[in-house]
Amino acid sequence: MENTILEILKDNSRALSVYQINDLLDLKSSDELKELQIVLNKMVNDMKICQSKKGKYLLFENSHYKIGRLSIHRSYNFGFVEGEGFPDIKIDARDFNDAKHRDMVVVETSKKNPTEGKIIKVIERDHSNLVGEFYIENGIGFVKMDNTRYKDYLIDLNDSKGAVPGHKVYVRKIEDLPNGKQKGEIIKIIGHKDDVGVDISSIVYEYGIPIDFNDDVEKELEDIPTSVTESDLVGRRDLRGETIVTIDGADAKDFDDGISIKKLPNGHYMLGVHIADVSHYVKEDSAIGKDAHERGTSVYLVDRVIPMLPHQLSNGICSLNEGVDRLTLSCEMEIDPNGNIRNYDIYTAVINSKKRMTYKDVNAILENNEKVEGYESFEDNLHLMSDLADALRENMKRRGYLDFDTDEMKIIVDKEGNPIEITTRDRGTGEKIIEMFMIAANEAVATYVHWLEKEMIYRVHEIPDEKKIQELINFLSGYGIKLDGKSKRFTSKLMQEVLSIFSEMEAKEVYSSIALRSMKKARYSPDNLGHFGLGSKLYTHFTSPIRRLPDLIVHRIIKNSLQIKGFDKNYTYDQLAVWAEHASFTEDRSVKCERAVEKYEAARYMEDHIGEEYEAVISGVTRDGIWIQLKNLIEGLIKISEIGKDYYDYDEKLLLIKGRKTGRIYKIGDKVEVVVTGASRETSEIDFAFVKKDKGSDGIEKKKKLKR
Repeated sequence: MENTILEILKDNSRALSVYQINDLLDLKSSDELKELQIVLNKMVNDMKICQSKKGKYLLFENSHYKIGRLSIHRSYNFGFVEGEGFPDIKIDARDFNDAKHRDMVVVETSKKNPTEGKIIKVIERDHSNLVGEFYIENGIGFVKMDNTRYKDYLIDLNDSKGAVPGHKVYVRKIEDLPNGKQKGEIIKIIGHKDDVGVDISSIVYEYGIPIDFNDDVEKELEDIPTSVTESDLVGRRDLRGETIVTIDGADAKDFDDGISIKKLPNGHYMLGVHIADVSHYVKEDSAIGKDAHERGTSVYLVDRVIPMLPHQLSNGICSLNEGVDRLTLSCEMEIDPNGNIRNYDIYTAVINSKKRMTYKDVNAILENNEKVEGYESFEDNLHLMSDLADALRENMKRRGYLDFDTDEMKIIVDKEGNPIEITTRDRGTGEKIIEMFMIAANEAVATYVHWLEKEMIYRVHEIPDEKKIQELINFLSGYGIKLDGKSKRFTSKLMQEVLSIFSEMEAKEVYSSIALRSMKKARYSPDNLGHFGLGSKLYTHFTSPIRRLPDLIVHRIIKNSLQIKGFDKNYTYDQLAVWAEHASFTEDRSVKCERAVEKYEAARYMEDHIGEEYEAVISGVTRDGIWIQLKNLIEGLIKISEIGKDYYDYDEKLLLIKGRKTGRIYKIGDKVEVVVTGASRETSEIDFAFVKKDKGSDGIEKKKKLKR
């Protein structure tokens, strides 16, 4: 009955009484009416529907009630409720209604302003494990949380796991006390706050990412071989004589993809993408397999990698190291000069990588025509690869591929882990070759499994929400940029037009990020929903099984399709749905952790640069102030109170603020000159102010030389 009621309410945007729902269900007796009332009460309690003050029923999406998670500002003066399908709702502290940071709540939005509201009910308390610093006060143990949105936890000194003041600890809440305080329990001592690396480990633990491998995994590693054996070669194609190479960053240690290329007599290319056969060593029901499932992905941080698989596998027998035999699952594709995949073949193989190449060396050869020692015999192949990558890219552009071409921050640290330089990562020809080749292989594999009509995990990127696109169109129109399309018929071709416009602007990085925010997040799904950003009808992740769980699952599905011994299991849709959701969660968790570490290190770096002046660009404008981005992608805030003596009105549509008296406008993309006024590693925040120009005795404005 519940599903039918939901369908009825979905078809009716107005609230319905129990009697109206009864009639629409065509119920006849009083007993059926009583049963309906019981079901409706249960659905209200389960937060599936809401009940108006007049006792009528409707869906949350059709009401002024919203369900979301509360995020309290560090000042404790206000917070925001964030959820799916609605803008963030601001909540004043007086309207928290006993809700705490990260609690799931029901909000009643204001009729005058739907972006403001008050919390009327706490649905679920947040029980996240947290990280903080242990201290003792008046003979009582406490943990002061790194995340200051949480209050200190009381700790029983008789069960403090040997923690001493200054220790960073991992804790969980065990009890809400009557006085509003909370009691916690120490799960693990991370280390002393002054020890090298403990700061980053604390962030990792806060995101619930496992660092150490358990005893069962360590025991299984004793049986993992260090080299390929003759029995491993049965049924595999022998490609050890082929010219197969890897291209990665100079500091990479795990190599899960090798590539090969040939020019065929018909003018086509034969591209080989050879991926480490991790599934040969990591069985689904093994301790290593279960642990990899829990981790979901490797996490790449400034000073370390937290691997999905132990180093004995990720850097050893599974890694396609130069000059040693390694097992692969290979995808060979015949591609015409226009970038169309004409044919493909997927099979198990054994390879022997002929060269461990770096992006830096490959870019020197292809972009600067330099001669690099050790690469002489590979130059022709590299030029073939570059030509094919260009053809693939042009083909993808024709079908709607979106190249946001956004930079990434690169933080360089010394031996003690201190940040000594922050710059941007290079993204040259070598990086683009690998990107194009991996996309081609992922599409070929997705197509192969799809046409076999087997259940599959796809990498999907859905069409953007109409509302988000309309906001983007409104933003563009406010700056005199008109698009031919409308939000209801928005295509990747139109987004290409937007990105093309942005690419001509000086602050293209900032504008591209606005376009990116209008997109949905890519995720994993057992349903083939296409990939909007790639313009792809069928897409999966196949090329990184050392560091991504979905790729490992896809390898097992392929081996089942190839009828490889030991891979007899056919996964169900429901199994893959659960795994896809888990993989999307662990990916999101790792991205948030990586960003948190970047913000921490950036603030730490800028602590030594307070008072210095920089050229910058406005990357965001909110009611709270102006977000500033330096050329190395470091971001910070100029608080609204620090801008000037004027009162500034916020234009949400055009993302700008305007002074009432002066008429001064600050908008996204404006170039500005700023000075660093504060930085704190504790809060991962950086404060800026506009540079005040000095006047000399002649009255002429003078400026200091700014950092670029």
